[in-house]
Amino acid sequence: MTSITPGYNPYAQYGSAYARTAAATQPSLLDALNAGDASNASDPNAATNLTLSDAAKAQLAAAANTPDFATVTDDARAALDKLYAAAKVTGPLDSDGKTTVDLSALDRRSLFAIATNNGGKFTPDEQKAASGELTSRFNAALAPAAAATSMTRNYTVVYKAALDYLDGASGEEKATATWAAQRAAVQKGYDVAKQKPDVAPSGISGDPVASYLMQYPDGAPAGTTKTFGTVATDVRAALDAQASIAAEKGTELVYDPARKFGQLVDFSSIDNRSLSAITLNQDQLFSNQEIYAAKKELDTRTRTSILNSLKQSQQSGDPSQLSLGILQSYSAMSDEERQASGWTPAFRDNVVQSYKTTSNILSILQGS
Repeated sequence: MTSITPGYNPYAQYGSAYARTAAATQPSLLDALNAGDASNASDPNAATNLTLSDAAKAQLAAAANTPDFATVTDDARAALDKLYAAAKVTGPLDSDGKTTVDLSALDRRSLFAIATNNGGKFTPDEQKAASGELTSRFNAALAPAAAATSMTRNYTVVYKAALDYLDGASGEEKATATWAAQRAAVQKGYDVAKQKPDVAPSGISGDPVASYLMQYPDGAPAGTTKTFGTVATDVRAALDAQASIAAEKGTELVYDPARKFGQLVDFSSIDNRSLSAITLNQDQLFSNQEIYAAKKELDTRTRTSILNSLKQSQQSGDPSQLSLGILQSYSAMSDEERQASGWTPAFRDNVVQSYKTTSNILSILQGS
């Protein structure tokens, strides 16, 4: 990922070079390990017997089944063409330079293939649109952490979010000099921030976090393009679609897992803002059963978020990480999500105060 200047595609020089390198097929680690297991099984004198956990085997199997970059590129080309056909347009940008299609459904690896013009399959406008989407995703990843930083003045939070995002890149993206330079700059910023968390790192060449904070000092909101009424209408349609599928199977859609018959509602593809629309039921589109089930699912996700922050706090040995994690979750929520979850500004202020108190105690204990 890179913060991208409009009209400039920093990835273009890497796409074709990577494609040539990736053309050579090598045996996977999973294949090698399987071969090793087979040879050890027939050789009682083998010096080493490697045993993998089920989780490790599953991870290796998933890696072995990951499509190569050429396939990802072809699929990205086909996906773009389908988007154009559905929108009845011929390209990703209109005459004013505004996007004509939504690229949010494309994964990061596909967007990288387009942005770098891998295989020479994409137009300059497509590269520009994909690069813009990658920048938007980076900004969205930083937004909650930047908001938490603005409340706590702890800059390690936003730098850690940037590191996590960069480390989530594909192998193709990590192979570029652009990624390596950004990763090094962010790591340096993180290391500096750890020494003085309340002072913003500065003077680091190519630091994308510093650039982001200059533009959004208080943490830009994730942004919502749909009105809340539209969100409610869309999720109503989604639930009705599930009910129709259940009816085709001769059953009904149910919302209580304790029910012994029926098809249980699937909330896995429904985001938190949509769950909030059901929970708040501002337009009276949902039944009491639907409202109860959506609220329960939203509470579960909120609780999981807090537990993840607690786990991070325990693993790091830093109790302030719990408050920081909660503040990031708060900042990532829309106003409707906060209302549905009962996360008020007063609750946020209490968490900020808890962070400050904990930090002060830690400073005293550390003698700083």
